[in-house]
Amino acid sequence: MTDSISSTAGAASLPESPFVDRLGAQLVSAADGASEVMLPLLPEHMNTWDVAHGGVTMTLADVALAMAARSLAGDGVGVVTVEMKVNFMQPGRGELRATARVLHRSTTMAYCEGEIRDSEGHFVAKALGTFKYMRRLAVGRDVTRQRLRSDPSAKPGPSDG
Repeated sequence: MTDSISSTAGAASLPESPFVDRLGAQLVSAADGASEVMLPLLPEHMNTWDVAHGGVTMTLADVALAMAARSLAGDGVGVVTVEMKVNFMQPGRGELRATARVLHRSTTMAYCEGEIRDSEGHFVAKALGTFKYMRRLAVGRDVTRQRLRSDPSAKPGPSDG
């Protein structure tokens, strides 16, 4: 989760995420509760049958749904996936393109749907997900620093590194 949707030279880009960056997903658009994300499939995205691995397909769906939800959020607000369901229709080949939209939004949650198609237009997967709107949270070592700033008597826990 990051704070905002950034743009470079007028083109939309995904929020910083090392995993999504490594995957190679590219944001086509995200505005007014809708988004489109694409991924040119590479050999490392394939499973043993030489089609898109289900985890790659699910990740692309998660990113697209989250970006649709984020497109309705204010500055400094991101989303985290609370729940997600994906139905796989057929194998993905070539380039995968995910489109998503927000079906319902409350002040704290967004319920989204999306679909993924491949470069031939074949229906690869259908996704539904629930996302919680949140301000950026401290993680790892930053949790300890955040606790110490807010409560000087706070002691780091075993998982606070």
